[in-house]
Amino acid sequence: MSQLPPGARPHRLTLPAADGYALAATSYPAIGAERARLIVAGATGVPQGFYRRFAEYSSARGYSVLTFDYRGVGESAPRSLRGFEADFLDWARLDLSAVVDQFSAGGDAPLYLVGHSYGGHALGLLPNHARIDGMYMFGVGAGWHGWMPRRERPRVWLMWSVIGPLITRWKGRLAWSMLGMGEDLPIGVYRQWKRWCNYPRYFFDDPTVPEIAEGFARVRTPILALNATDDLWAPPRSRDAFMSGYRHAPWHGIDVEPASRGLGKLGHMGYFRQHAEPLWAGALDWFEGLGR
Repeated sequence: MSQLPPGARPHRLTLPAADGYALAATSYPAIGAERARLIVAGATGVPQGFYRRFAEYSSARGYSVLTFDYRGVGESAPRSLRGFEADFLDWARLDLSAVVDQFSAGGDAPLYLVGHSYGGHALGLLPNHARIDGMYMFGVGAGWHGWMPRRERPRVWLMWSVIGPLITRWKGRLAWSMLGMGEDLPIGVYRQWKRWCNYPRYFFDDPTVPEIAEGFARVRTPILALNATDDLWAPPRSRDAFMSGYRHAPWHGIDVEPASRGLGKLGHMGYFRQHAEPLWAGALDWFEGLGR
């Protein structure tokens, strides 16, 4: 980081969500001429710092990059999550939507979105999805245990049926950090996540929220969705089940066999670790192809 020119160094900032809630964010200015602007929409319970290397790599390729923490996560979390009200819909409709509005203002450069896991769900939940010129998704899936490998299904069942209810009753939040699985989560996020993971097509199968499917049907943004074959939580068939909800968007799926690509193990989190850099190059190349 110290080798970057002063104007290109990342800087912290605070952005207001649509309801005024303060969101912690980090801006990575483009090095050289700006090709485009890029927002990173992270996975559930993953703080923005996890995406730093990807953001720096993209910045060096001429992208102005913004990472941020959803409310209740990382530096956007209050001191205590007990009694804190937030859910997945808030993360998209209040947090990410405001980030999109603010980062797209005052410039003519294309605006792209990179989504990891939940970040790929969020596009169809945005009221302003039309502002996004293209989206690249990593590890997006429907969340249902039936799409996962057989050895993973008992662990997921145990989490939702035993461990999750016990921890949330005790702590008033999903104490994800106690299990070494990420940041603690607001109780509203936990409840939605647990409910929707009971359905093969996630929230599209939930009869109480038909407006979600209607919103996804309005998306026309070009999308590329990449999934590793060793991603236990979001294997390719889970992606295909979920992505059917983007039924009017031009989307394409890519299956990556990590061993054959010399990438080692990817799983659900390895897409943004250093050894996955060839995948980052592919994502940026794809964005640049959209602009031609």
